[in-house]
Amino acid sequence: MLGFLFRKQRHLQSLIYGYLDTLKLIQDNFWRAITVCLESPCSEDLAFLTKQTHKFESKADDIREEIKAMMYGKALIPESRGDIMGLMEALDLIPGLFQRILYMIQTQELIIPDFIAPEFRDLVRISLECCDQLREEITALFEKTKHIRDLLSTIDIKESHCDHIERRLITKVFKSDIDPFVKLQLKELILQVGEISDQADRVSRRVNIIYMKRRV
Repeated sequence: MLGFLFRKQRHLQSLIYGYLDTLKLIQDNFWRAITVCLESPCSEDLAFLTKQTHKFESKADDIREEIKAMMYGKALIPESRGDIMGLMEALDLIPGLFQRILYMIQTQELIIPDFIAPEFRDLVRISLECCDQLREEITALFEKTKHIRDLLSTIDIKESHCDHIERRLITKVFKSDIDPFVKLQLKELILQVGEISDQADRVSRRVNIIYMKRRV
């Protein structure tokens, strides 16, 4: 019986690692799409990359549903099931953000103005660094390594940095002489990008709570 439960837990862990790998694919695809938006805003590549992001996001959803099915199949004790499902549900909001941002840019035909492009790129880059470290933190949780608190601190610092960039970008947009409606569109876009690091920080804190509970 113990061997059976151990095998189920190993399979569950494998599924979670598969989800993290898929999240990395979505993230890389998202970065390529943002690069296209900044360097070739009228390129047809954006539509292709948006479709690819949706495809990978759907794959992540499928893995999450398989994880959920295993959870309710008693692969873990009830307390662990609640913690891990809460973690996966919170984590799954991140690929949804990637997809939403690309749909915003595509459907609203948004062009990032040159005067904010460098800082906008920085906002996206640092937000994705938070996601990299979050995946590392989740892996550390399952591998039972001890650098979770360091990763939590790093993500928190980068999330604060993103907040500062976000405020500077919105200030620049509203001080500019571009169309007022475009200002509102860009503000919403910046806020959505800023939400990536915010959500990564929230998930990171969940990971830390699970880690602390295990130590009690």
